[in-house]
Amino acid sequence: MTIDSFPTLQNDLILRAARGEAVERAPVWMMRQAGRYLPEYRAAREGYTFFETCRMPNLVSELTIQPVRRFEIDAAIVFSDILVVPIAMGMDVKMVAGTGPVLPDPIVSPADLSRLRSPDVDEELGYVFDAIRVTRNDLEGCVPLIGFSGAPWTLMAYMVEGGGSKSFSRARSWLHLEPRASRQLLDKLTDVVIEYLLRQIQAGAQMIQLFDSWAGLLGPDMFRRFELPQLRRIASALKAAHPEVPLTVFARGAHYALEDLVESDYDVISLDWTIDPAQARVRTQERITLQGNMDPAVLFATENVIRSEVRRMIEGFGVQQYIANLGHGMMPEHDPDRAAVFVEAVHSISSQLAESQVTTQI
Repeated sequence: MTIDSFPTLQNDLILRAARGEAVERAPVWMMRQAGRYLPEYRAAREGYTFFETCRMPNLVSELTIQPVRRFEIDAAIVFSDILVVPIAMGMDVKMVAGTGPVLPDPIVSPADLSRLRSPDVDEELGYVFDAIRVTRNDLEGCVPLIGFSGAPWTLMAYMVEGGGSKSFSRARSWLHLEPRASRQLLDKLTDVVIEYLLRQIQAGAQMIQLFDSWAGLLGPDMFRRFELPQLRRIASALKAAHPEVPLTVFARGAHYALEDLVESDYDVISLDWTIDPAQARVRTQERITLQGNMDPAVLFATENVIRSEVRRMIEGFGVQQYIANLGHGMMPEHDPDRAAVFVEAVHSISSQLAESQVTTQI
């Protein structure tokens, strides 16, 4: 199956917004929109481990499309995990209930870098590309499909720490104790991520998001020394090969890097909920599309509170050059009905604001 053979795209709203083109309302989707908060997700995954699920293209397609069926969202994001990259490089990763990802044999010394392989991404991660192809076909063109990867520093953090952590102190200390080995590891990861994302685009991904979930732990100096060059290299490589595919970077907590990220080949910067939308607009000087950033905890509140927070968020960002989203992912405890309120509120409020702006201009 080739890209040209996929069904014609019917809703390109998020792609237009990412490129800075005029839109009639803000597009909306939710990070981790395919997840345990959906009863249909839990039912479909019953009997399979997490990484078994990731390797089943038809099941991945079903999980990816479930939220598209339930909510009037403007994008699907392929169901997978950022840690498939360390797995492809030869590391063991287990998803432990109540704990999260565990890497039982982490990188401890520079000598451990020699056991990391430079994978043939088609061979090691072909199941992701197969899932993208199946999902593109199953979506029948209703919305675009987003592909993604973890960013080099975030992947390194798990690989050195051995799992999740509040501080990732072992991984952060590696940058100071082993700066040369750290750069070697980050360079190696960047090479793999570039090839991985290029293949996702070739398989049919229409937009790409890079998740740098632990960028905020670095601080400005370490981010600029170790991670920013890698993020820029990834964006430049993807843009050189596929200039038509919008790229989003989500450097969670790295507010200090907004201006640096604007000076890159990304089309969209995704923001967490700890930055004011209007301030982000001022700092980026309307040179890039912004995405986010409602606190996921708001979805535990009443419908009126959700609508009020959506209005505040959209008024801060504006409707143009904007993609509505959460500041992080959906939680297992969320009520799908509250997510539906969030999506509907984005539709109605952004449509009203867009219409009023047009009326004012006339």
